[in-house]
Amino acid sequence: MVLDELRNSRRYEKLHPSFAAAFRFLKRKGLAGFPDGRYEINGNRLYAIVLRSKGRGRKSAKLEAHRRYIDIQFSLGGVDEIGWKPAKECVRKQGRFSVKKDCGFFSDAPGAWVPLIPRSFVIFFPEDAHAPSCGKGNLHKIVVKVEIDLSRRK
Repeated sequence: MVLDELRNSRRYEKLHPSFAAAFRFLKRKGLAGFPDGRYEINGNRLYAIVLRSKGRGRKSAKLEAHRRYIDIQFSLGGVDEIGWKPAKECVRKQGRFSVKKDCGFFSDAPGAWVPLIPRSFVIFFPEDAHAPSCGKGNLHKIVVKVEIDLSRRK
């Protein structure tokens, strides 16, 4: 997991070949005015989801983990609190992992909380189980989905 401000994103661009394009998208002018929905950057290999929601609070935390995608979560407004726990330490699975949705859920409690303040981002790798949208009040964020294996063809 990585937590930092968008102004420092260049430090992380070498971690994955698609990170530079992901951060360019997050630095676009007028991004706060984009309607909720999916925005393709490079097809299914790299795309963004803009969403506005009410925070659920920590009591509603539900850990999730992915296998195919890395999440870059970026706050445009509100303070999100995201639960975190190493995925290998999650033992209480909730249902089966959905390959189609690239998501598996756990009922384990987060081991730590990550504050996602406006203009900051957090990167969750497959090793990171995370419980997003646990802040309070109105949240406005973007989740960039970065496919791990660029050799896949869709």
